[in-house]
Amino acid sequence: MKILILGVNGFIGNALVRRILQNRDWEVFGMDLHSNKLGDSLHHPRFHFLEGDIAINKEWIEYHIKKCDVVLPLVAIATPMAYVKKPLLVFELDFEENLRIVRQCVKYGTRIIFPSSSEVYGMCPEEFFDEDTSTMVLGPIHKQRWIYSCSKQLLDRVIWAYGQEGKLQFTMIRPFNWIGPKLDDLDAAKEGSSRVVTQFILNLLQKEPIRLVDGGFQKRCFTYVEDGIDCLMTIIENPGQAADGQIFNIGNPQNEASVKDLAYLLRDLFRHHPDHVHDSHYSQIIEVTADDYYGQGYQDITSRKPSIEKASRLLGWEPKTDLRTSLQFTLDAFLAEAKEKNWES
Repeated sequence: MKILILGVNGFIGNALVRRILQNRDWEVFGMDLHSNKLGDSLHHPRFHFLEGDIAINKEWIEYHIKKCDVVLPLVAIATPMAYVKKPLLVFELDFEENLRIVRQCVKYGTRIIFPSSSEVYGMCPEEFFDEDTSTMVLGPIHKQRWIYSCSKQLLDRVIWAYGQEGKLQFTMIRPFNWIGPKLDDLDAAKEGSSRVVTQFILNLLQKEPIRLVDGGFQKRCFTYVEDGIDCLMTIIENPGQAADGQIFNIGNPQNEASVKDLAYLLRDLFRHHPDHVHDSHYSQIIEVTADDYYGQGYQDITSRKPSIEKASRLLGWEPKTDLRTSLQFTLDAFLAEAKEKNWES
């Protein structure tokens, strides 16, 4: 099997290519702006990497879509701060550039595994979000936070329509707050463009206050990346074509925690880490308003919990890693990175 992964240096991409090269005989073609997370994968004979941009290297991408059996377009801006501050950039990359990839898969008959998002459910009022029945509720237009969700949802609908017309073999995945090593770069967190776990770890390292937006009562379900990759590998293999034409939530409903719980748990893990157990002081945990933190265009979701019944039934998949262990692995990896870079705490 030949697989094209766009955004291969990203959080999901680097973990996926590492697993493929370790456990399968598939050939992987990957492209990204950088290669710092790819490690030993870069030197593997079955991995072919191009440092490039999906908005520029269009001929290379089209050639490999035609050449490969499966395409995973993992390129996206996926941080809430960007949704508010740079909404047009989010739309242009997350929707327009990926729409071209989808259409080329239609053109060449190439199977696509498309990363939708748990964000598409928006402010769905249901306790568990179901891939096929849950209502998707977005906020008003001036809340630019929803441009990412809307872009992803519209692509979901385009892909589904192509599939209904028999023009595209597809599977869509909706990751729910995956965490683990190489989640983000700590340097990105410095610029305010990281996800919540990365931001809190950076705050802990720099002894800065951890800021809870609107009290941190928002609940999320955190999923360890290697559990998610287990599911994704089965989707790629597609035994009995069980994944064809399906949307799968990939999350861990047992790992639900509020953002406030997350902050206190991470601080506790940090305080017991061998490199920081004797620190003289630790980050305070404080509350800020959403307007102060994000600006006027932000709106949040109270809870986001996946139903994973379909992934269990059709793919035989269940997540295995509990929240504390998932956070410990994630924290340890970030602290190892910080130590390697001689960061001062």
